[in-house]
Amino acid sequence: MNIRNVAIIAHVDHGKTTLVDALLRQSHTKLKKEVDEAGLIMDSNELEKERGITIFSKNASVFYKDTKINIIDTPGHADFGGEVERVLTMADGCLLLVDAKEGPMPQTRFVLKQALRMGLKIIVVINKIDKPHARSEWVEGKVFDLMVELGASEENAFFPVVYASGRDGLAGLTPNLSEMKDVTPLFDAILKEIPGSSGDSNKPLQMLVTTISADNYKGRIATGRIYNGKIESGQNITRISREGVKSQFKVASLMTFQGLERVEVNSAEAGDIVAVAGISDVTIGETIADLQNPIALPVVSIEEPTIIMTFKINDSPFAGREGEFKTSREIRARLFKELETDVALRVEETTGGEWIVSGRGELHLAILIERMRREGYEFQVSRPKAIVKDVDGKKMTAFERVFIEIPEKYSGVVIQKMGERHAKMEDMKTDSGNTFLEFVIATYNFFGFRSDFMTDTKGLGIINTMFEKFDIDTGERHERTKGSLVAFETGQTRLYGLTNVQDRGILFVGPAYDVYKGEVVGQNSRGGDMSVNVCKEKKLSNMRSKGDGAQEHFNTPKVMSLEEAIEYIDDTELVEVTPKNIRIRKIILDETEARRARKLGKSTI
Repeated sequence: MNIRNVAIIAHVDHGKTTLVDALLRQSHTKLKKEVDEAGLIMDSNELEKERGITIFSKNASVFYKDTKINIIDTPGHADFGGEVERVLTMADGCLLLVDAKEGPMPQTRFVLKQALRMGLKIIVVINKIDKPHARSEWVEGKVFDLMVELGASEENAFFPVVYASGRDGLAGLTPNLSEMKDVTPLFDAILKEIPGSSGDSNKPLQMLVTTISADNYKGRIATGRIYNGKIESGQNITRISREGVKSQFKVASLMTFQGLERVEVNSAEAGDIVAVAGISDVTIGETIADLQNPIALPVVSIEEPTIIMTFKINDSPFAGREGEFKTSREIRARLFKELETDVALRVEETTGGEWIVSGRGELHLAILIERMRREGYEFQVSRPKAIVKDVDGKKMTAFERVFIEIPEKYSGVVIQKMGERHAKMEDMKTDSGNTFLEFVIATYNFFGFRSDFMTDTKGLGIINTMFEKFDIDTGERHERTKGSLVAFETGQTRLYGLTNVQDRGILFVGPAYDVYKGEVVGQNSRGGDMSVNVCKEKKLSNMRSKGDGAQEHFNTPKVMSLEEAIEYIDDTELVEVTPKNIRIRKIILDETEARRARKLGKSTI
């Protein structure tokens, strides 16, 4: 069988998933009715639909001119780099999707760098050419510059280009929409440019496990590419662990991809992407090999985490009210289960119902927290912290490269705020009224900047980050300058009490909301925390006084999302996460106790 394994890589929101949908539909791939009627086929997860981004890598396949094209949809955000690094090992080539107006973005660089390092053939697809102000030639030049900068081979530097409008299901070899009929030119480019599999079906079996999923009936399912040999259903195989330990198993079920579905087959050969059931404790990076002649494939290397957060059982006054799973046993089991499918995650158990969880970035951990919350878990998380390592007696910490695009009039305030966070400006350009800034900043100083940035630029700024390197920790820390408004007592918030304190800062809660003593209900306009009585009621009497008829205006509260709450908290606060609410609270709820702890110099964590 002719097989092409193609990964699609792109920046968030450049139309990757929309284009994959066009490929699936126009190849007449049979889809389930509920899938066919859905919006984007590949972004099937609830969180992906809400955020409009791909979080989890997925596999699909289409047939075109007697060739099976395995499509690998990759996440576009650098925080899910662990996922990207693995799935690229299954591909022979890549479609690099670039927006016809924006050009290659910072996180495109991250995935493209991995693809070039692995020697994959690149086809550049300039998408969204139907956009107003699309500038295909400029984008093509920028992609060439990026290729050269990343050290691409001569073959990849002079890349083939296909122009497309994924939304309309059109593609062509020139950026002329009127001449395009369908996505056939893209299919033809894949057959022409992407090499077929280099595997040998006559050699001993070698398959690398790159993705793990669970099935209620079949148990753990390992998905990966067959590099050499053949595999059959019912065959005895050798599993080689990441440490090199060999054990014997039997293939209970063998599946390949047809469209979006996993379909059972009797056998598969080198070059194909398959899913195997029957290996009970298989994990990512392991080799499924021949029984008589087991040869291990190179283990997939994963870049290390950059931030840590402490997860703990909920011990607030409202603990146990809203969550289905709240015990330390249940939370522990869920965290360790996540390790089976997310190799970029680390979980370290400590005493007293706490776990130190490490990830590739704030979004990486925020997605995990949000998924657990929706599954019915109730727990608390601490402020994220950058990982500090000791290398040859020197303290090393993670640094981020930050790319900012803003209207020129906001450049001053952004440069000032980044300067306050001890960021180093690497580049500054102005083009068509927009300013492009590039900074390198310690990860711990970048926490909390996004919300300030969106406020300062009136929502008109674009900000992207990617991990830069581990470098010497300068020790310069940026701390939050404003304190919190903390509930004075447990009860239900009243409009009278909220109206009285709204001038003190920005409130996070509205009326008729249950709060407890020590819960953070807003941000103080000044430094330091302030206790406020948001449960205060107006005393009613049968006496009428002048001005009773006038009503004071109550400002709409700022409802904090999970990411905003995680960015907001300092070392004295926690985020309480339940299926129904996201609350911010003080670690020590009683103000007198907290003051005493500060006097004694004790940590409040």
